[in-house]
Amino acid sequence: MAENNGEEKLLAVARHIAKTLGHNTNMADDILQIFSNFDGRFSKENLADKVADGDPRACAALDHSLKSLDRRISQFVSSDRPIWADSADAVAFLDAVDELVAAVAEWSQLSTDKAFGACLARAEDMLQHAMFRLEDEFRSLMERAGESFDLTPPYRNGVESVENIPFDSEEEENELETAVNDGAEEDQIPVALPVTDYDIVIDALPAGTINDLHEIARRMVAGGFGKECSHVYSSCRREFLEESLSRLGLQKLSIEEVHKMPWQDLEDEIERWIKASNVSLKILFPSERRLCDRVFFGFSAAADLSFMEVCRGSTIQLLNFADAVAIGSRSPERLFRILDVFETLRDLIPEFEALFSDQYSVSLRNEAITIWKRLGEAIRGIFMELENLIRRDPAKVGVPGGGLHPITRYVMNYLRAACRSRQTLEQVFEDYGHPLKDYPKLDDRVAPNSSLSVQMDWIMELLESNLEAKSKIYNDPALCYVFLMNNGRYIVQKAKDSELGTLLGDDWIRKHTAKVRQYHVQYQRSSWNKVLGILKLDGSSNGSLGPNGAAKSMKEKLKMFNTQFEHLCRVQSSWFVFDEQLREEIRIALEKILLPAYGSFIGRFHTELGKNADKYVKYGVEDIEVKLNDLFQGSSGSTGSRK
Repeated sequence: MAENNGEEKLLAVARHIAKTLGHNTNMADDILQIFSNFDGRFSKENLADKVADGDPRACAALDHSLKSLDRRISQFVSSDRPIWADSADAVAFLDAVDELVAAVAEWSQLSTDKAFGACLARAEDMLQHAMFRLEDEFRSLMERAGESFDLTPPYRNGVESVENIPFDSEEEENELETAVNDGAEEDQIPVALPVTDYDIVIDALPAGTINDLHEIARRMVAGGFGKECSHVYSSCRREFLEESLSRLGLQKLSIEEVHKMPWQDLEDEIERWIKASNVSLKILFPSERRLCDRVFFGFSAAADLSFMEVCRGSTIQLLNFADAVAIGSRSPERLFRILDVFETLRDLIPEFEALFSDQYSVSLRNEAITIWKRLGEAIRGIFMELENLIRRDPAKVGVPGGGLHPITRYVMNYLRAACRSRQTLEQVFEDYGHPLKDYPKLDDRVAPNSSLSVQMDWIMELLESNLEAKSKIYNDPALCYVFLMNNGRYIVQKAKDSELGTLLGDDWIRKHTAKVRQYHVQYQRSSWNKVLGILKLDGSSNGSLGPNGAAKSMKEKLKMFNTQFEHLCRVQSSWFVFDEQLREEIRIALEKILLPAYGSFIGRFHTELGKNADKYVKYGVEDIEVKLNDLFQGSSGSTGSRK
């Protein structure tokens, strides 16, 4: 009874003070709140016990407390001016929100009581309005900070101003100043200059703003509005990233649009994609990750969700383009640009794994790895298409003069260029190449060291088979061997002293060099052995003919030689040997077998005919040598290009 009298006296004192100060009901509530804090019997912890005991005064005290919080919060929620325009207002509002959040959390256990449940519903409604206002303030802070940062300021002298960007050091500022460029025309898409050092972090928002955002985010997460806060944050930052990619020159293209692009345009787009990917994964995304971690410090789930929502659209844009390239045409000429895309994505996989490893964004990392592998499959498919191109190249009309065939030049230059990316191709064929059993047995050569070696060897086999089929077009066996000599020599030269030759191996080089020499021997036999046979002298048979018979036989032989020699020189002077050294080797070899035989024959002829011999001799030894030097000069149509 004494306790009740004490409480009544305390309430009476509070009302008396309020009456004395001006009959202000709100002030009375404040004073009651003061006394409640002072007297443990009116604390929230004590209220729980009193509500459980059915004490009506507990609900009255709670009602007084809610009215006080409502008045403090409502003045900010209903205000038309930004709360964060005044730091004192911001602090007062956050304090009130803290009390409301704490009250709702503590009073939720009493929600089963009907009277108390009504008070709690009022508190939750009040909290919702406070959260909505915090959300608006959060958005407003980000938008104002974004405007002050201004990603797209006016351009000066063709270089974007970066003076508003908050850098960690002067070196970073100098680095980014050189990394941005814009065209002179207004409609031209600005393109970033090459960046060689990606160790740059962009603080896209001022430190003070980041702190304010963190304070708001902390209250929204505590109030159960963490996802809403993440959505607001991500919608603002997503625009920043999309604008960044746009300023790097990257277009938003569908897979169909990529596939319909003219190849030259696609090459340019790939170049822009490479730059945008490196800048995004090494500068923009890490900067966004750091910003998320600072704004949502202490709330890793909210930070992860926000980062995923910020970067997801830009990441998908980058990956979709790479995927479109991977599933597009596998024409052999596209290999080198697809290799660029493959290597870029491969080199960025560590960044994907570091940035996108949480529950919300791990799918982006997995998608990047999947598309990277798909690009590897595309590269393997391009080599299969090259094989088909060689197989399908028709053997219809021979190259004039037995010169280089276009397919030889194309394949060898293609493979030399491709093997400059040997390390990448080794990786592709180790991961995606067929096992050795999928290839026809090549021969008993030394087993290759890698799947790429097998691939190169197999393509060379196809090329050689194709060339052998084409050589059969020529009716003249000698010209057939000249054709094989030319193309075989070119193949060996292109393979030697290159990564291609390293893959094929020294034994392969030696074997094919020997093949060219064999073609040379067969050419010589098929065209010049008959001429040499005419000059052959048989002493025993000539003696049986007598002086007149021997002279007559030699005159006929000389006449036949002249006819055959002139025919061969006339025909073979139109043939073509592209390699000067090879051409000289053929001439020297002919001189070694032909000049001694002809000189011996002419000497014997003079012996048989005496001074009458001169009128039958059309060519001296020197004349034969001059005629041989005119061989294989070819014509403009048969020379082709040695490159």
